[in-house]
Amino acid sequence: MADVKVVKKTSEEKGMARPALFDFPLMRHNLFSMNPFAVMRDFLHEMDRFYAKAPMEKAEWWAPVVEAKRTDGNFVVTAELPGLKKEEVKVQVTEGALTVEGERKQEKEEKSEEYYRSERSYGHFYRSIPLPEGADVDKAKAEFSNGLLRISIPCAEVKQKVKEIPVQETQSAA
Repeated sequence: MADVKVVKKTSEEKGMARPALFDFPLMRHNLFSMNPFAVMRDFLHEMDRFYAKAPMEKAEWWAPVVEAKRTDGNFVVTAELPGLKKEEVKVQVTEGALTVEGERKQEKEEKSEEYYRSERSYGHFYRSIPLPEGADVDKAKAEFSNGLLRISIPCAEVKQKVKEIPVQETQSAA
């Protein structure tokens, strides 16, 4: 039997250009034989390189922790606003919603013989919480103490008609 020599031509020799999709640094491998874990590792490496170069800036907004619950005939909203003063918080109530907003301003300054450091950060927040049916907005109260805002709105209990539906078992066709 005669020996046949098989020579495979590369895509450049065939006149086919490599698609631009495969020129990304993360796509160094053949699409069909690549290991997904290697791709993920390369991706994480690229992200680390990117964030090592980029300066980390603080966000211009922040979202305080807010808890809303019904207790003892009142709708009570508690918001954690550390570092704020009463004058920096605005509370508004309408027939349908309670709105809490404000702005946090922090300035830190450190002086030493060897260095001077000054930091400033600002952050605006806005929270709108829907009120339940029966809320008496005319009797709403807001108290602020040690960075904790507590808003209480009297709320009449609305009895909802509840009907229990029996669950029946059926035979499944297999």
